[in-house]
Amino acid sequence: MKREQSVAQVRWDLALRYRLIETVAWWEGRLTTGHLMQSFGISRQQASKDINSYINEYAPRNLTYDKYLKGYVPSKVFKPLFIDDSASAYLHLLNQNHERAPHIDGLALAYAHTEVLQVPDRSIRPEVLRPLLKACREGLRLETEYVSFATPVAETRLIAPHTLIYTGMRWHVRAYCEKNGAYRDFVLSRLRGEPDVLDISEFSREADTGWNTRVNVIIEPDQRLTAEQKRIIEIDYGMQNGQLIVPSRGALVQYVLQRFQIDANKVESKASAQQIVVANLDALQPWLYH
Repeated sequence: MKREQSVAQVRWDLALRYRLIETVAWWEGRLTTGHLMQSFGISRQQASKDINSYINEYAPRNLTYDKYLKGYVPSKVFKPLFIDDSASAYLHLLNQNHERAPHIDGLALAYAHTEVLQVPDRSIRPEVLRPLLKACREGLRLETEYVSFATPVAETRLIAPHTLIYTGMRWHVRAYCEKNGAYRDFVLSRLRGEPDVLDISEFSREADTGWNTRVNVIIEPDQRLTAEQKRIIEIDYGMQNGQLIVPSRGALVQYVLQRFQIDANKVESKASAQQIVVANLDALQPWLYH
Protein backbone atom coordinates (compact mmCIF):
# COMPACT_ATOMS: atom_id res chain seq x y z
CA MET A 1 0.00 0.00 0.00
CA LYS A 2 2.88 2.29 0.79
CA ARG A 3 4.37 1.77 -2.68
CA GLU A 4 1.03 2.50 -4.39
CA GLN A 5 0.66 5.73 -2.46
CA SER A 6 4.19 6.86 -3.32
CA VAL A 7 3.63 6.14 -7.02
CA ALA A 8 0.38 8.10 -7.00
CA GLN A 9 2.12 11.05 -5.40
CA VAL A 10 4.99 11.31 -7.88
CA ARG A 11 5.30 14.77 -9.40
CA TRP A 12 3.56 14.72 -12.79
CA ASP A 13 6.61 15.69 -14.88
CA LEU A 14 8.74 13.06 -13.17
CA ALA A 15 5.98 10.47 -13.61
CA LEU A 16 6.04 11.12 -17.37
CA ARG A 17 9.77 10.45 -17.46
CA TYR A 18 9.26 7.25 -15.45
CA ARG A 19 6.62 6.23 -17.99
CA LEU A 20 9.13 6.69 -20.78
CA ILE A 21 11.73 4.72 -18.83
CA GLU A 22 9.38 1.75 -18.48
CA THR A 23 8.05 1.96 -22.04
CA VAL A 24 11.48 2.06 -23.68
CA ALA A 25 12.99 -0.57 -21.38
CA TRP A 26 10.11 -3.02 -21.70
CA TRP A 27 9.31 -2.71 -25.40
CA GLU A 28 12.59 -1.58 -26.94
CA GLY A 29 14.74 -3.74 -24.67
CA ARG A 30 17.40 -1.09 -23.97
CA LEU A 31 17.22 2.22 -22.14
CA THR A 32 19.87 4.96 -22.15
CA THR A 33 20.05 8.49 -20.84
CA GLY A 34 19.78 9.57 -24.48
CA HIS A 35 16.13 8.50 -24.61
CA LEU A 36 15.22 10.91 -21.81
CA MET A 37 17.48 13.68 -23.10
CA GLN A 38 15.94 13.58 -26.57
CA SER A 39 12.33 13.25 -25.43
CA PHE A 40 12.33 15.83 -22.65
CA GLY A 41 15.20 18.17 -23.53
CA ILE A 42 17.01 17.54 -20.27
CA SER A 43 20.73 17.21 -19.53
CA ARG A 44 22.55 13.89 -19.33
CA GLN A 45 23.08 14.48 -15.62
CA GLN A 46 19.35 14.98 -15.05
CA ALA A 47 18.49 11.95 -17.16
CA SER A 48 20.89 9.80 -15.15
CA LYS A 49 19.41 11.17 -11.94
CA ASP A 50 15.89 10.27 -13.10
CA ILE A 51 16.87 6.71 -13.97
CA ASN A 52 18.62 6.25 -10.64
CA SER A 53 15.69 7.68 -8.68
CA TYR A 54 13.31 5.36 -10.55
CA ILE A 55 15.47 2.36 -9.64
CA ASN A 56 16.32 3.32 -6.07
CA GLU A 57 12.98 4.74 -4.95
CA TYR A 58 10.35 2.76 -6.87
CA ALA A 59 11.54 -0.28 -8.78
CA PRO A 60 14.88 -1.65 -7.58
CA ARG A 61 14.35 -5.00 -9.33
CA ASN A 62 13.03 -3.79 -12.68
CA LEU A 63 16.22 -2.74 -14.48
CA THR A 64 19.76 -4.02 -14.73
CA TYR A 65 22.69 -2.34 -16.43
CA ASP A 66 24.16 -4.26 -19.36
CA LYS A 67 27.78 -3.27 -19.96
CA TYR A 68 27.79 -4.91 -23.39
CA LEU A 69 24.73 -3.00 -24.60
CA LYS A 70 25.76 0.11 -22.64
CA GLY A 71 22.25 0.59 -21.34
CA TYR A 72 19.59 -0.61 -18.94
CA VAL A 73 17.59 -3.71 -19.81
CA PRO A 74 14.44 -5.10 -18.19
CA SER A 75 15.07 -7.80 -15.63
CA LYS A 76 13.30 -11.16 -15.69
CA VAL A 77 11.04 -9.95 -12.86
CA PHE A 78 10.24 -6.60 -14.52
CA LYS A 79 6.86 -5.31 -13.37
CA PRO A 80 5.80 -1.85 -14.61
CA LEU A 81 4.43 0.65 -12.12
CA PHE A 82 3.72 3.64 -14.35
CA ILE A 83 2.48 2.11 -17.63
CA ASP A 84 0.04 -0.43 -18.95
CA ASP A 85 2.26 -3.22 -20.24
CA SER A 86 -0.28 -4.50 -22.79
CA ALA A 87 0.73 -4.63 -26.43
CA SER A 88 -2.24 -2.46 -27.37
CA ALA A 89 -1.10 0.34 -25.07
CA TYR A 90 2.32 0.40 -26.69
CA LEU A 91 0.93 0.29 -30.22
CA HIS A 92 -1.44 3.15 -29.49
CA LEU A 93 1.53 5.10 -28.18
CA LEU A 94 3.26 4.53 -31.53
CA ASN A 95 0.14 5.71 -33.31
CA GLN A 96 -0.06 9.05 -31.51
CA ASN A 97 0.71 12.20 -33.43
CA HIS A 98 4.48 12.37 -33.88
CA GLU A 99 4.37 16.16 -33.95
CA ARG A 100 3.22 16.42 -30.35
CA ALA A 101 5.83 16.43 -27.63
CA PRO A 102 6.04 13.36 -25.37
CA HIS A 103 5.04 15.35 -22.31
CA ILE A 104 1.80 16.36 -24.07
CA ASP A 105 1.09 12.78 -25.14
CA GLY A 106 1.54 11.54 -21.61
CA LEU A 107 -0.95 13.81 -19.90
CA ALA A 108 -4.22 12.10 -19.05
CA LEU A 109 -6.36 15.13 -19.81
CA ALA A 110 -10.09 14.66 -19.28
CA TYR A 111 -12.06 16.57 -21.87
CA ALA A 112 -15.57 16.61 -20.46
CA HIS A 113 -17.22 17.62 -23.73
CA THR A 114 -15.36 15.33 -26.09
CA GLU A 115 -16.20 11.76 -26.98
CA VAL A 116 -13.95 9.57 -29.12
CA LEU A 117 -15.28 6.34 -30.61
CA GLN A 118 -13.14 3.55 -29.20
CA VAL A 119 -12.96 0.59 -31.55
CA PRO A 120 -12.19 -2.65 -29.67
CA ASP A 121 -8.56 -3.65 -30.07
CA ARG A 122 -7.69 -6.84 -31.86
CA SER A 123 -5.83 -9.19 -29.56
CA ILE A 124 -2.06 -8.78 -29.81
CA ARG A 125 0.04 -10.61 -27.25
CA PRO A 126 3.23 -9.06 -25.82
CA GLU A 127 5.14 -12.28 -26.51
CA VAL A 128 4.35 -11.76 -30.21
CA LEU A 129 5.07 -8.04 -30.36
CA ARG A 130 8.41 -7.97 -28.58
CA PRO A 131 10.24 -10.37 -30.96
CA LEU A 132 8.72 -8.50 -33.90
CA LEU A 133 10.10 -5.20 -32.63
CA LYS A 134 13.53 -6.72 -32.13
CA ALA A 135 13.52 -8.23 -35.63
CA CYS A 136 12.43 -4.93 -37.20
CA ARG A 137 15.14 -2.97 -35.38
CA GLU A 138 17.96 -5.41 -36.07
CA GLY A 139 17.00 -6.75 -39.52
CA LEU A 140 16.47 -10.32 -38.33
CA ARG A 141 14.42 -13.23 -39.66
CA LEU A 142 11.57 -14.69 -37.63
CA GLU A 143 9.98 -18.09 -37.54
CA THR A 144 6.33 -17.84 -36.58
CA GLU A 145 3.01 -19.57 -37.01
CA TYR A 146 0.37 -17.69 -38.99
CA VAL A 147 -3.27 -18.19 -39.92
CA SER A 148 -5.31 -16.59 -42.70
CA PHE A 149 -8.57 -17.19 -44.50
CA ALA A 150 -6.62 -19.11 -47.14
CA THR A 151 -4.80 -21.20 -44.51
CA PRO A 152 -7.00 -21.28 -41.38
CA VAL A 153 -4.83 -24.00 -39.83
CA ALA A 154 -1.66 -22.43 -38.44
CA GLU A 155 1.38 -22.93 -40.64
CA THR A 156 5.02 -22.02 -40.09
CA ARG A 157 6.24 -18.90 -41.87
CA LEU A 158 9.75 -17.56 -42.15
CA ILE A 159 9.56 -13.79 -42.46
CA ALA A 160 11.87 -10.78 -42.31
CA PRO A 161 9.81 -7.92 -40.82
CA HIS A 162 10.82 -4.29 -41.22
CA THR A 163 7.90 -2.01 -40.30
CA LEU A 164 4.72 -2.05 -38.21
CA ILE A 165 1.68 -0.55 -39.95
CA TYR A 166 -1.50 0.79 -38.35
CA THR A 167 -4.37 0.99 -40.84
CA GLY A 168 -6.80 2.73 -38.51
CA MET A 169 -8.50 -0.52 -37.56
CA ARG A 170 -5.75 -3.05 -37.02
CA TRP A 171 -1.98 -3.51 -36.93
CA HIS A 172 0.05 -5.25 -39.61
CA VAL A 173 3.74 -5.95 -40.03
CA ARG A 174 5.39 -5.49 -43.40
CA ALA A 175 7.80 -8.36 -44.00
CA TYR A 176 9.53 -10.45 -46.62
CA CYS A 177 7.83 -13.85 -46.75
CA GLU A 178 10.10 -16.73 -47.72
CA LYS A 179 7.13 -18.93 -48.65
CA ASN A 180 5.84 -16.45 -51.23
CA GLY A 181 9.21 -15.01 -52.18
CA ALA A 182 7.83 -11.49 -51.85
CA TYR A 183 7.11 -8.72 -49.37
CA ARG A 184 3.69 -9.12 -47.76
CA ASP A 185 1.60 -7.69 -44.93
CA PHE A 186 0.80 -9.88 -41.94
CA VAL A 187 -1.98 -9.11 -39.47
CA LEU A 188 -0.48 -9.08 -35.97
CA SER A 189 -3.51 -10.65 -34.32
CA ARG A 190 -3.17 -13.69 -36.62
CA LEU A 191 0.31 -14.65 -35.50
CA ARG A 192 0.19 -17.71 -33.29
CA GLY A 193 2.55 -19.04 -30.66
CA GLU A 194 5.71 -17.12 -29.83
CA PRO A 195 7.96 -16.11 -32.77
CA ASP A 196 11.56 -17.30 -32.71
CA VAL A 197 14.18 -14.71 -33.61
CA LEU A 198 16.69 -16.12 -36.10
CA ASP A 199 19.63 -14.73 -38.04
CA ILE A 200 20.23 -11.63 -40.14
CA SER A 201 18.05 -11.34 -43.24
CA GLU A 202 19.25 -10.22 -46.64
CA PHE A 203 15.78 -8.83 -47.39
CA SER A 204 15.73 -5.36 -45.87
CA ARG A 205 13.29 -2.48 -46.08
CA GLU A 206 15.48 -0.91 -48.76
CA ALA A 207 14.80 -3.90 -51.05
CA ASP A 208 11.00 -3.60 -50.67
CA THR A 209 9.90 -1.92 -53.91
CA GLY A 210 6.28 -1.60 -52.82
CA TRP A 211 7.35 0.14 -49.64
CA ASN A 212 9.83 2.51 -51.28
CA THR A 213 7.63 3.52 -54.22
CA ARG A 214 5.90 6.82 -53.45
CA VAL A 215 2.53 7.44 -55.05
CA ASN A 216 -0.29 9.97 -54.69
CA VAL A 217 -3.88 8.90 -54.18
CA ILE A 218 -6.06 11.63 -55.70
CA ILE A 219 -9.52 11.92 -54.17
CA GLU A 220 -12.28 14.04 -55.70
CA PRO A 221 -16.06 14.42 -55.39
CA ASP A 222 -18.25 12.02 -57.35
CA GLN A 223 -18.90 13.75 -60.66
CA ARG A 224 -22.60 12.87 -60.46
CA LEU A 225 -23.07 15.29 -57.56
CA THR A 226 -24.43 18.78 -58.13
CA ALA A 227 -22.04 21.72 -58.00
CA GLU A 228 -23.36 22.65 -54.57
CA GLN A 229 -22.91 19.09 -53.28
CA LYS A 230 -19.39 18.91 -54.68
CA ARG A 231 -18.52 22.10 -52.85
CA ILE A 232 -19.69 20.56 -49.57
CA ILE A 233 -17.43 17.56 -50.14
CA GLU A 234 -14.49 19.77 -51.10
CA ILE A 235 -14.78 21.69 -47.83
CA ASP A 236 -15.34 18.49 -45.82
CA TYR A 237 -12.03 17.06 -46.99
CA GLY A 238 -10.06 20.29 -47.36
CA MET A 239 -9.67 19.82 -51.11
CA GLN A 240 -7.71 22.22 -53.25
CA ASN A 241 -8.95 22.84 -56.79
CA GLY A 242 -11.50 20.08 -56.35
CA GLN A 243 -9.01 17.41 -55.32
CA LEU A 244 -7.38 15.97 -52.22
CA ILE A 245 -3.91 14.57 -52.83
CA VAL A 246 -2.93 11.91 -50.30
CA PRO A 247 0.76 10.90 -50.38
CA SER A 248 1.26 7.19 -49.82
CA ARG A 249 3.52 4.25 -50.40
CA GLY A 250 2.59 1.75 -53.07
CA ALA A 251 2.21 -0.97 -50.47
CA LEU A 252 -0.23 1.16 -48.45
CA VAL A 253 -2.56 2.35 -51.22
CA GLN A 254 -5.17 -0.29 -50.42
CA TYR A 255 -5.30 0.86 -46.80
CA VAL A 256 -5.69 4.50 -47.84
CA LEU A 257 -8.77 3.58 -49.87
CA GLN A 258 -10.14 1.58 -46.94
CA ARG A 259 -9.74 4.58 -44.64
CA PHE A 260 -11.76 6.67 -47.09
CA GLN A 261 -14.27 3.79 -47.40
CA ILE A 262 -13.71 3.57 -51.14
CA ASP A 263 -14.18 0.22 -52.84
CA ALA A 264 -12.03 0.21 -55.96
CA ASN A 265 -14.17 -2.56 -57.47
CA LYS A 266 -17.57 -1.05 -56.82
CA VAL A 267 -19.38 2.24 -57.43
CA GLU A 268 -22.48 3.02 -55.41
CA SER A 269 -25.61 3.46 -57.52
CA LYS A 270 -26.38 6.76 -55.78
CA ALA A 271 -23.89 9.62 -55.89
CA SER A 272 -24.99 10.70 -52.41
CA ALA A 273 -23.85 7.32 -51.09
CA GLN A 274 -20.56 7.29 -53.03
CA GLN A 275 -19.67 10.96 -52.44
CA ILE A 276 -15.94 10.60 -53.23
CA VAL A 277 -13.97 8.66 -55.85
CA VAL A 278 -10.35 8.07 -56.80
CA ALA A 279 -9.38 10.21 -59.78
CA ASN A 280 -6.23 8.26 -60.66
CA LEU A 281 -7.53 4.74 -60.08
CA ASP A 282 -5.94 3.33 -63.25
CA ALA A 283 -2.48 4.49 -62.17
CA LEU A 284 -2.95 2.81 -58.80
CA GLN A 285 -3.96 -0.59 -60.17
CA PRO A 286 -0.52 -2.20 -59.58
CA TRP A 287 -0.96 -1.55 -55.85
CA LEU A 288 -4.52 -2.81 -55.44
CA TYR A 289 -5.65 -6.25 -54.36
CA HIS A 290 -7.42 -8.19 -57.10
